Amino acid sequence: MNNVYDLAHDLARSLKETDQYKNYVAAKAKVDAEPSLAKMVNDFQDKNMEVQTQMMLNGGKAPEEMMQQVQQLYAVVAQDPLAAQYFAAEMAYTQVVSEIYGILGEAVRFEK
Repeated sequence: MNNVYDLAHDLARSLKETDQYKNYVAAKAKVDAEPSLAKMVNDFQDKNMEVQTQMMLNGGKAPEEMMQQVQQLYAVVAQDPLAAQYFAAEMAYTQVVSEIYGILGEAVRFEK
């Protein structure tokens, strides 16, 4: 039987070989090459993380004002084609990782 840690490292390497990961890295590099765009994207991500944290702390709800700020910031940032490409690539890669977490979650779920 293979060592579970070796398999985990194999999975990590395999993730980095997916088209979704490669597209994500390429899109991030394009955004990072433009400092003002990178700052806007980072500011949006920071604000979005604040909203996600508030939602976790408040049973799935965040202050309406905070939600509106994030939506408005996204609308501005996503108008840039590189930022829109980055967000799409990030979402595609996140979807792959989420599906893998689901598979792992099923494997470790204990039956009563």
